Amino acid sequence: MQAVVYIGNKLKRARMSNALTQAQLAERAGVTIATVARIERDEVEPHMTTVRKLSDALGVEPRELVED
Repeated sequence: MQAVVYIGNKLKRARMSNALTQAQLAERAGVTIATVARIERDEVEPHMTTVRKLSDALGVEPRELVED
């Protein structure tokens, strides 16, 4: 069984350290604002492709968002 990975807190910290709004991050990553908001609230577990898009938009490695 695969572990569930929630990245809400890490994503929000990375977004805020880049001084981005959810809308700005969503635009840079090519996802919807609702997607960013739902991930930050840990309502959904993002697909790895979404994690890659978000990490690219934030200038971080994907593992920085998913690893403990």
